[in-house]
This record gives sequence, structure tokens and C-alpha cells, in this order.
Amino acid sequence: MDSARQHPTIGQHQSRNAAVPDTAGLDAAGAGAGGPGVVASAPEGTMRAVMQEEYGSADVLHLGRVRRPVVAADQVLVEVRAAGVDRGTWHVVTGTPYAIRLAMGLRRPRNQVPGMDVAGTVAAVGSKVTRFAVGDEVFGYGRGSFAEYAVASEAKLARKPAELSFEQAAALAVSGSTALQALRDAGRVRAGQQVLVIGASGGVGSYAVQLAAAFGAEVTGVSGTAKLDLVRALGARRAIDYTREDFADGSCRYDLILDIGGNSPLGRLRRALAPAGTAVIVGGEDAGRWTGLGRQFRALALSPFIRQRLVMMFAREGAADLERLAEMAAAGQVVPAIGRTYPLERMPEALRDLEAGKVRGKAVVVP
Repeated sequence: MDSARQHPTIGQHQSRNAAVPDTAGLDAAGAGAGGPGVVASAPEGTMRAVMQEEYGSADVLHLGRVRRPVVAADQVLVEVRAAGVDRGTWHVVTGTPYAIRLAMGLRRPRNQVPGMDVAGTVAAVGSKVTRFAVGDEVFGYGRGSFAEYAVASEAKLARKPAELSFEQAAALAVSGSTALQALRDAGRVRAGQQVLVIGASGGVGSYAVQLAAAFGAEVTGVSGTAKLDLVRALGARRAIDYTREDFADGSCRYDLILDIGGNSPLGRLRRALAPAGTAVIVGGEDAGRWTGLGRQFRALALSPFIRQRLVMMFAREGAADLERLAEMAAAGQVVPAIGRTYPLERMPEALRDLEAGKVRGKAVVVP
């Protein structure tokens, strides 16, 4: 596992909106008496967290101190041991496509601590929580997971498999659930099918390859040159280097295509698709700055008039899929592919590496 821990820390700034003004013991580099990124005398009931007060590049992120979250009746407080980083994190930080600001905050993010993928130990539970107790090891969907503590709905957590580390579990929820739903629900994958995964070396793609193989499909993965070995190791029968080969050259027609973060025009996808095949568009990075769903809407408009199924999907958050993934991980059918692990203060670098395509599989941040 490649580590980014050797890099110097980012400057630790105080949020102008943070509830905790006390940052005594910090110098300009974020180092206090206890070492880099350590507050000499932290106020009681506070925590270190990555802060975001505006939309922009990774440079808008900084390390600060905020009050520890308080759980509602149906929530769980998780002491974060690791948090996953994916393309969704990049969209939240940049505020693009602009449509996401309707939910996140129009001018600035309402939740100033980003992060969703979480794994850790239950530190407190709300009065209505029945599935978990203090001390349980869990993973799932949290809120503000790039911090020492995060809150999560009881309905969006599952028990961490003993076979997985916290880092592996933190990389599983968002990307794993998206891949599972894309294959099973949107794609209706079946054993024996020819499945093409575009973006096979990324967060969602690395799970899609493994899951499709576990479901009995024959998988072809598309990635860049440097990541072909990873795609094969994940279980792909064939790995296509998109810099040298064209998956739509007519040499193979696929029963199911998962286009994850791709930018291929619909016509090109259809050329690679079997006459009655299904293409699931999971994401796209050139679909416009307003909605980000340009290709998806065009696919929906076209699909009723052709034999091929062109599908868009939105992942759901829930414990049932997390528990299914946990079972498959415990059985060795799914192994989280973690490219790099970063300490909390290196969160901006994790986002830059992700944007630059340097991450193989998932990136993980640890407090």
C-alpha cells in the first residue's frame, strides 16, 4: 500500500465560522507541542476536522477544530478510524455540477466538514438506536467523515467484517454500493454475460469488475496503461488500454456496459453494445457544469426508440446493500483496492491525486 504520510503537513487555519476559537499551540505549519498537526491543549469536546467554507479547488480545504457532533435519536456517533475519498468528494468540494448546490448550499456548503465514506468504532448512540452499541466496529455512510468523529444514521451503517481493516471498510460503502446497484438493479447482470466496465481501475470500477466476476459474468475492463495490471488482478478476463485500443472497434459486442466516469458519446457506447444489450451510465466528467447529466438525459430520451437499453442510475444509501457487501467481503469475493492512504492533514493532496488520475482504486484518509 502506497502511503502519503511522508509529506509535510498543510497549514492549519481556524475557520471563521467554527464554533471553537481556541487553537493555542499551533504554529504556521500546524505543529504544536505534541508534533505536526497536534494542538497543545485542545478544548474539551472538540475535534480535528478538514474544513471547507467555500467551493473551489482542493486549496479551499484546511485543518481546523470544531465541536464534536451530537447525535440525534436515530443517529450513531462514530469515532473515525478511516474515511474514503472518491469523485463524489471532488464534486462536493468544487460545487460542480452546480445542481448539487441546491442540496449542499447555494453560495457555500452548509456542512463545512466534507466526507461520506466512514469506518470506525461507535462512540455514542441516540435514544432510538437498537442495532448498535458503544464499541461496535461499523462502516457505511456518514456525514462529515473527514474528522476525528462523524455522525451517521443507524439505517446507513453495517457492522465491519472482521476480515477487513478499517481502511478497507472505509473504501467500501459508497463505491461498492454504487457498483452493486449498477450491476444488479440497473444492469440486471446475469451469469455468462459479456460485461464491459469503463473506468475499471477507479473506486466504483474496481468493485464493478469484482462483483461482475462474482456474479458469473466474463469481464473486460478499460483503463489507462499504468493500471492494466490492477484491472486484471481484480478479475477481468481482458484489460483494454484506452490510450491504444478502442473498445468500440467492433471486435466484441457486450451484453452489459457500465460507463463509470467516462465521456464516450452515446453512439460510441451503442457500437460496443449487443443489439439487445444494456448500457448503464454511472457518471461522466464532461456532462456539463449545470446538471452533470447531459448524456444521461439524452440516453433516457433515446432508449424507448431502440432495442438497446440505455439507463441512468442514482445510488441509494442503505444498510441492506452494505450488509450484502460485507458478506461478500468476508467470503473474499470483494477486496477493496486501496491505492493510497493519507493522514487527515493531507486531505487536499488526496483530492489532487484523485483529480489527476494518480489513485488506483480508492484513496483513504485516516485521522
